[in-house]
Amino acid sequence: QLQLVESGGGLVQPGGSLRLSCAASGFTLGNYAIGWFRQAPGKEREGLSCINRRGGGTNYADSVKGRFTMSRDNAKNTVYLQMNSLKPEDTAVYYCAARGTVFPYVCPQPSDEYDYWGQGTQVTVSS
Repeated sequence: QLQLVESGGGLVQPGGSLRLSCAASGFTLGNYAIGWFRQAPGKEREGLSCINRRGGGTNYADSVKGRFTMSRDNAKNTVYLQMNSLKPEDTAVYYCAARGTVFPYVCPQPSDEYDYWGQGTQVTVSS
């Protein structure tokens, strides 16, 4: 079965950190660029960032620049989103998505079609 599974969400106080994981099963994640998205209640889905096949990152959302960083371990078939200095407005369901590409240094735009999506993991930032 081809799927992405996010984990690592939870409840954290403002200023705290979380690391989300996005693990692939049934396919080789190294052949895909990975995008991170979030959706807060009552809001549209927001594209946050993307990591290309070689591990280079692109941030799409100004709100997370300098606070969120991505990494990938292709040997573990997993991509990570490290979130620091979390704010209440970061509260949302976070999703990872994979888009196959032959170009190792290219990241898709948030509006591009992705091949696989995870089920999401809830992040709540509250005191």
